[in-house]
Amino acid sequence: MSYQVLARKWRPRSFREMVGQTHVLKALINALDNQRLHHAYLFTGTRGVGKTTIARILAKCLNCETGVGSVPCGVCSVCREIDEGRFVDLIEVDAASRTKVEDTRELLDNVQYAPSRGRYKVYLIDEVHMLSTHSFNALLKTLEEPPPHVKFLLATTDPQKLPVTILSRCLQFSLKNMPPERVVEHLTHVLQAESVPFEEDALWLLGRAADGSMRDAMSLTDQAIAFGEGKVIAADVRAMLGTLDHGQVYGVLHALIEGDARALLEAVRHLAEQGPDWSGVLTEMLNVLHRVAVAQVLPDAVDNGQGDRERVMALAGALPAEDVQFYYQMGLIGRRDLPLAPDPRGGFEMALLRMLAFRPADADGAPRSPLKDPGVSRATADSPAAVAGPSIVAPPIAAPQPAAPAPAPAPAPAPAPAPEVQPEAPAQPPSATEALPDAAASVMPPEPEPVAVEADTSDAPVLDLPWEDPRPTAEPSEPALEPTVDAIPVEDVPLSAEAEAEREAVAAVSTVLTIDTAAAEDDDDEPPLADDAYYEVDADAFSYGLEPEEPQAPAVEALPDVAPATGLAAEWLELYPRLGISGMTGSIAANCTLVARDGDAWVLHLDPAQSALFNATQQRRLNDALSQCIGRPLTLTVEIVKPEQETPAQAAARRRALRQREAEQAIADDPLVRRMIEQFAAVVRADSIEPLER
Repeated sequence: MSYQVLARKWRPRSFREMVGQTHVLKALINALDNQRLHHAYLFTGTRGVGKTTIARILAKCLNCETGVGSVPCGVCSVCREIDEGRFVDLIEVDAASRTKVEDTRELLDNVQYAPSRGRYKVYLIDEVHMLSTHSFNALLKTLEEPPPHVKFLLATTDPQKLPVTILSRCLQFSLKNMPPERVVEHLTHVLQAESVPFEEDALWLLGRAADGSMRDAMSLTDQAIAFGEGKVIAADVRAMLGTLDHGQVYGVLHALIEGDARALLEAVRHLAEQGPDWSGVLTEMLNVLHRVAVAQVLPDAVDNGQGDRERVMALAGALPAEDVQFYYQMGLIGRRDLPLAPDPRGGFEMALLRMLAFRPADADGAPRSPLKDPGVSRATADSPAAVAGPSIVAPPIAAPQPAAPAPAPAPAPAPAPAPEVQPEAPAQPPSATEALPDAAASVMPPEPEPVAVEADTSDAPVLDLPWEDPRPTAEPSEPALEPTVDAIPVEDVPLSAEAEAEREAVAAVSTVLTIDTAAAEDDDDEPPLADDAYYEVDADAFSYGLEPEEPQAPAVEALPDVAPATGLAAEWLELYPRLGISGMTGSIAANCTLVARDGDAWVLHLDPAQSALFNATQQRRLNDALSQCIGRPLTLTVEIVKPEQETPAQAAARRRALRQREAEQAIADDPLVRRMIEQFAAVVRADSIEPLER
């Protein structure tokens, strides 16, 4: 006798043998028992969920020799012929192969004839959505008002393609996909009846691979039995399906929890040996993280759809909730960016390394790469001793002295001889290196060679500033125009020491600007601008923008107003960094102090300001971390009482405040900073000072 596949051998022959689809079976059973039968039924759903099977059982119930009912006898000739597929009054039509309108008209021509043997003539049209538009139009009238002895049973996997006129003439039943739990339960029953050895993990792999189809699950089981030589083994099924070992996903997650980069990359290497779809691996990780998040919020809502409920619950207890959300978000971003990576495996590894390198903002246990200590403070990094070359050291800026009565410096050689300078013209301004201090000259770029400038022959008068030319001014041959500046000499204006320094600095800068402008525009036909275009003589009325701003006092972190830690509190300060906890549990431990210790019974006082974060779960995690650190089980009691001595959080705040004050004092005592404040009216922004991390 030839072998019969499991999908056909175990096909249900009555409603009691059906697996799932309770919502459909209940309606049909009640209709059959109460004789409330419709003339057209439409069954929809994906492949392998029981559409054709339900239609055949319904046809058997309608034509059973014992009468119309929800329980056919299964032994009469009609029931046996329907099971064997040779009942003459059950006309099964494959609409996928008979789509033409001629086929539909031929079918409808026989509707008017009475059934040959049965009580009803049943038309079972499978994949009805494949009929053409003309076929649907030909079927409409008969489907709406068929003869009393005719029943239409339609089945389709795509009801959206059916015309609304067809849908409105049928009772529609939508069959659901089979959940993995239901598939595994049915496969267990079948394999036990067939005396086939199996592993439960292998059945879960088959249940997930079936993707909601019981027929696919039975076909895959047949294949697994053949592949495993009469056994259904998880390793063989995984190799047959080419699926990922779900345990390796948990291995990756455990490596992330432990922060072990070596174990993480080793897990990726084992995954690469199977040649997986890296996007699919990320998808599996996201599915597990989703179930972990559900388990943390509502443990009872976690199903066993993948046979790993215990693992999910263990991860939910070991992984902080904020880390679960963070890993899920990083996995989504990594899955989105995976096609952009040069190599899929490299993109997957980078997504995992991001999860390992970062933590949520409030996690204290995030791994950090310590910066190398340069050995100097930020206050002395720019000091004269730390900078190579003595030319950078800036001496005090001296006021520009009047030039000695000497002839003007000779101009640089030029292609054409320079015209003689009129006696009335003022002497050339001093060079940049003479006008500026040595420090400014050392840092400025070298000046270009001076170029002879053609003297202005216009009648416009030239103002002589007293500190530029000490020689007596000759009487002009023609009356000079009224100058635009104040006629009072600058020397006669009483100036304070600060205003005098400001005026000298601006005069030096204006001289440099005048020289640069003349050198850059030697080919311009326009005469050079007068000196008063660069400098306003009235120093009291003109603001140079050099007034120091009022420094704003930064918000200095106050030192904790508690007593320094001694005794048990000091021991808690030393013990806290070794606990290795982060998140809310770490925040709670940082705001506690140890007040009593009687053998293995410890008592902590928690700051009431942190009591909103404290609950039984946090106390259990803190107790577990403390027991693991000490090496023996402890009994921990946490009391909401304001600590009298310094907690780890307060100690850290005190150290930060002291480092900040030391950094500000180092800046204030730096000689270069003090010189800049005295000579340039510089202002130190205390809010920009940050101490170097040690």
